[in-house]
Amino acid sequence: MVRKFQEKKHEKSAKFKTMQEDDRLNTMLEERKLSANERELLKIMKQKREDNIKNELDKIHKEQNSEMWKSKHGVLDKGVSITRNDRPILKEKNIFLDKKNNIPFVKGEQMFFKR
Repeated sequence: MVRKFQEKKHEKSAKFKTMQEDDRLNTMLEERKLSANERELLKIMKQKREDNIKNELDKIHKEQNSEMWKSKHGVLDKGVSITRNDRPILKEKNIFLDKKNNIPFVKGEQMFFKR
C-alpha cells in the first residue's frame, strides 16, 4: 500500500515536471515570436501590474492590521488588558543581577565583564 502511494507520488511529480518543461518551452517560443519592442512593452506592463498588486496588498494588510487592533473582535477586546498592572514587571526584583556589582551573570560567572 505504501509502495503504491509512493509510485503514484513519483508519477505525479514526473508528470508535473514534464508539464512545467512544456510550458516553459511554449512561453519561450511565444516570446521569440514577438519583436524586441513588444517584449519590452510587455515587460514594462507586467512590472506596472506587479507594482499595482503590491500597493493594493499593502493597503489591505494595513486595513486588516488596524481592524485587528481597533475593532470589537480585535486583540485588545479579549477581556485581558496588556497594560493592566496585575504584576508590574518593572517594579520586581531583577533576578539576573549579581547582588554585589549589579552586573548580569550566568550561573555565578560574569557574562559580559571581567573583574
